[in-house]
Amino acid sequence: MSPLLSHAILLSLSLFTAAMVLTLIRLFKGPSAQDRVLALDYLYILAMLMMLVLGIRYASDTYFEAALLIALFGFVGSFALAKFLLRGEVIE
Repeated sequence: MSPLLSHAILLSLSLFTAAMVLTLIRLFKGPSAQDRVLALDYLYILAMLMMLVLGIRYASDTYFEAALLIALFGFVGSFALAKFLLRGEVIE
């Protein structure tokens, strides 16, 4: 791995970590439920991106499969939370 790629991966992981910390602050401090749901959506997107960067770093397919699972479960969770906020129930 080239030194430029190594530094870019380190920089992107540190920026994703900083974004996760700020998102966690919004998740716990959010003034409304909608802000908390959006923070949770952004949190799973950041986790997925971190897994993809780690997959590039370690050249492993396992990280890419984990990122796919995070995206799938995050979408389903976002859909359920949005439906709950709109109607007050998830299952009709």
